[in-house]
Amino acid sequence: MQNFIDAYSAVNLSYLLRGLWVTVEVSVVSIFFSFIIGTLLGVARYVKIKYFSAIVGFIIDLIRNLPLLLILFFTYFALPNIGIRLSVVPASIIAMTVFESAMLAEIIRSGIGAVPIGQMEAARSNGMTYSQAMLQIILPQAFKKMIPPLVSQFISLVKDTSLATIILLPELTQHAQIIYGQNVNYTIPMFVALALLYFIVNYALSVGSHVIDRKLN
Repeated sequence: MQNFIDAYSAVNLSYLLRGLWVTVEVSVVSIFFSFIIGTLLGVARYVKIKYFSAIVGFIIDLIRNLPLLLILFFTYFALPNIGIRLSVVPASIIAMTVFESAMLAEIIRSGIGAVPIGQMEAARSNGMTYSQAMLQIILPQAFKKMIPPLVSQFISLVKDTSLATIILLPELTQHAQIIYGQNVNYTIPMFVALALLYFIVNYALSVGSHVIDRKLN
């Protein structure tokens, strides 16, 4: 018990919370950009533009089948070899965004495909262009169906930020490692704190998705 009391000193808790802030910051920015890019990629793959959709599909499949850790290594260690030098936070955000965009693109493509084709036909028969029908009719219905898998992917992204410790991103897990690296007796208390903090963030996302889902329904 004394180990827990000592591990949860004000200094250590403050240090953990600073790491949590970096985790949330990287996650929010990555979610924002990956959602936009993933939507564009998902639509591009769905509409089946000759050659272009096939190229987009190949890129999506390639990225989805690469480990996120490899993409993190590439953005932080390989890009400097071609003159692109990034600090650890931008490198982490770019890697997360690239990886999650590919994941979200498939979710969005499937969501659009789940909307009955009659919706598009009805919109076109009422004088809408294909783009107008997609933006105003199809995508709003698709996003309602996609809320659970999208939130599940966002939660995975939050947890995946811990992988960026490998490039020394000063996020929650890395700060915990530093704390219990100074005193091995703090290992279990830090793991408990990590579990609790990740749970709070991810559960908040889950609750938020349920609230949005209920309002939309």
